Amino acid sequence: MTSVKVYLDNEQDTVDLGKRLAAIISPPLMLNLSGELGAGKTTLSRGLIQGLGHKGAVKSPTYALVEPYEFDDFDLYHFDLYRLSDPEELEFMGIRDYFTQRSICIVEWPDRGHGLLPDADIFIQINYAGERREVEILSGSDKGRQLLSKLK
Repeated sequence: MTSVKVYLDNEQDTVDLGKRLAAIISPPLMLNLSGELGAGKTTLSRGLIQGLGHKGAVKSPTYALVEPYEFDDFDLYHFDLYRLSDPEELEFMGIRDYFTQRSICIVEWPDRGHGLLPDADIFIQINYAGERREVEILSGSDKGRQLLSKLK
């Protein structure tokens, strides 16, 4: 398993890391984001989505569970499973239909969907480190390992 550790000083650093990730990823891809409330998962997602070319606002899909973004060559689905009370709810929303060969899926709070989500290519753990954030990025597949080698 390949890993990269990054320290972020502020919100802009978090957005910039998302943009760095956007420069190296391509579908199909599953990316899991974990960390405490307020750690920067949605901010990182915003940087990634805007780095891919989205011009509008990027909002947290906390209440809708998923926010879709359409691009010319792929679809991106941003999930926030924080409010999920039972992983079986994902079955009712047709979760498997989102994970296609032309999709990039970002999942915040992936542990809440345990057993119903495919294995991630990239795992990102964001932790508080005083006023900073410590971000550990891990590969979960061969594709993830190849992508992380480009991030270093």
